[in-house]
Amino acid sequence: MKRIAALDMLRGYALVCIMLDHMPIGVLRNLTLTNFAVFDAAELFVLLSGFLVGMVWVKVEARQGLRAAQLRFLRRAVQVWLALIAGAILLALFSALLFKLQLNHTAVWFQYARWIVEHPIGYVATVALMWMQPNLLDVLALYVLLIATVPLTVPFLLRWPWLAMAVSVAIWIFAQPLNALIPNQRPGPGLLFNPFGWQLLFFAGVAMGAFRDRIMPVLRRHSALLTWASVGVLLFSLVIVVSWRIGAPAKPVSLFLRQITGGIDKWSLDFVRFITILAASWIVAVPLARPFAWMAATVPGEALAEIGRGGLFSFIVCVMLSIWGDALDMTVQPGPANLWLRLAIDIWLITAFWVIAAIWMRREGWLPPLRARLGLD
Repeated sequence: MKRIAALDMLRGYALVCIMLDHMPIGVLRNLTLTNFAVFDAAELFVLLSGFLVGMVWVKVEARQGLRAAQLRFLRRAVQVWLALIAGAILLALFSALLFKLQLNHTAVWFQYARWIVEHPIGYVATVALMWMQPNLLDVLALYVLLIATVPLTVPFLLRWPWLAMAVSVAIWIFAQPLNALIPNQRPGPGLLFNPFGWQLLFFAGVAMGAFRDRIMPVLRRHSALLTWASVGVLLFSLVIVVSWRIGAPAKPVSLFLRQITGGIDKWSLDFVRFITILAASWIVAVPLARPFAWMAATVPGEALAEIGRGGLFSFIVCVMLSIWGDALDMTVQPGPANLWLRLAIDIWLITAFWVIAAIWMRREGWLPPLRARLGLD
């Protein structure tokens, strides 16, 4: 399947934002997506994942049949599940190593570092059963559940799209009580990323990817109206975020906006976050399509695309670098004089992320000779 460079770039951008957002005292986290909209990189990651699922499913089913598509995504669900387990082990071991080196960090809960050493089998088992989802890997646990449903839900969506979306909306409406039924290690009800809420965004992405050739000609007839409406939604979203960041002086504005939007809940994916990411998707896909295609062809765009193409590997690297960056930031003395040092850490981490992803994406050139040299073939 021919890849779309702009999509890979956006996926890489989402992963870089996730990495920076999980470094509490980093500098560049003040410039990530969440600072300019009520949604953040998690929504972007899930929407793009759904879009790619829709694209791939249609092509695989057309060429190899329904069973081949179903088997492909069953295998993918297993791969994501194994990545969750591997990531949880690496996260806990790396955290334990950093604590051993007296490099404190707050990006992950300190108990994981204890459990992996004191109760390794129990730790791995609880992650494998998905009774526990270590923080930073929460969205990957959500992705396991969503991908696992794909072999059944996507054929239903392709055959009866309007009915499928009506069912998805109905599930989203009752997301919180449904999530409360899931047994979980967390003190709160269910999973942190509520799968019954986030499935709406994922399957909206699937529908976009699967039906884009049919949807876009219809939507383009109303391009001007949709563009202005999307701009209005994004500006409204920006006002909300700015009022949050200003804090107490903007409290009257925040309270007024809250009367319009209600509470804006990330974990169950409320309507405001959902409609805002859809508005941003239209702006990127239509009026800004050429600028984004141009950006994808630049050196930074190609670097981000390489990170995005790394898939699950890039996600695990993103998590490890988040912890490492947080630990490095905490070694820097607070104060404006050291701002440049923390900025240098952020830039170093982004560069390291690209280098690791680039090496991984070129593994066909160096992995076979390495395996042969080690006698693993």
